[in-house]
Amino acid sequence: MEIITRDTKEKIIISDNIFNKTYNSSLIHQVIKYYQNIGRQGTKAQKSRGEVKGSGKKPWKQKGTGKARAGTVKSPLWRSGGVTFATKNKIYKPKINKKMYRNALKIIFSELHRTNRLILLQDFVITQPKTKVLITKLKILDIKQAFIITTLIDRNLFLASRNLYYIQVSNSININPVYLITKQHTLITINAIQHLEEQLQS
Repeated sequence: MEIITRDTKEKIIISDNIFNKTYNSSLIHQVIKYYQNIGRQGTKAQKSRGEVKGSGKKPWKQKGTGKARAGTVKSPLWRSGGVTFATKNKIYKPKINKKMYRNALKIIFSELHRTNRLILLQDFVITQPKTKVLITKLKILDIKQAFIITTLIDRNLFLASRNLYYIQVSNSININPVYLITKQHTLITINAIQHLEEQLQS
């Protein structure tokens, strides 16, 4: 399977096993939901008797006081005590394993290649850590919104893209599938795509 670099018009052979997979919407949905829920947290929680602040000492002796018996000040029956069957935050993070993640990446990259949203470059380097320089380079490539993947994140590229909400930068090890799907184009260098193939075939 061949792909042509956008900048140098060079033909590169890529693996059919990674860039020609059948689309699996169920798997993609699971992996995307996992990444979207990583930063999500619950908005409600109550404290049970085991979590309320207070002494564990018996407030008074069992008999002889005329009062109702009591074993702890943290009892749900008492004011400021814990809540019976306290509500807890829901855990929104579903589990995915490495095999699911790798297969999802293969499927997404295959779909990007089929829809001409995957753009291969010889290299992607900018000379200065300036947003204007990055925007100019993207205009030359006729790209407006992109997810840029390189082997190692160049400092200039990182600083230049930091305040552009429509540009995301990543190395070839920690690829977030959400950006692959949501960005209009994915730019990837030759070294990064070779490293990605090694990673996904292992």
